Amino acid sequence: MTAPTKKPVFLQRASYRQRRLRDGAKLVPFVGIVLWLIPVAWRNEGSGEPVGSSGVLYVFGVWVLLILLTVAISSRMRSDASLSDQDTSEE
Repeated sequence: MTAPTKKPVFLQRASYRQRRLRDGAKLVPFVGIVLWLIPVAWRNEGSGEPVGSSGVLYVFGVWVLLILLTVAISSRMRSDASLSDQDTSEE
């Protein structure tokens, strides 16, 4: 007896990209936390004191970068209704 062969599941390219964008949007806060924790490990070369103004500039730079990344991701995502309509029309 042979086992019934399953057809491979292929998702539409657009819906697949939308799901990956949503996955990326979910990762942005974790990337931000990791990037914000980097200045904690910084030390001045001679004195061993924490980095002052450069650390603050780094934190605000990361903040602006995360905002721009979120804007870029959210502008490319569509609403859930259009995504679900597209998935059901193919089946």
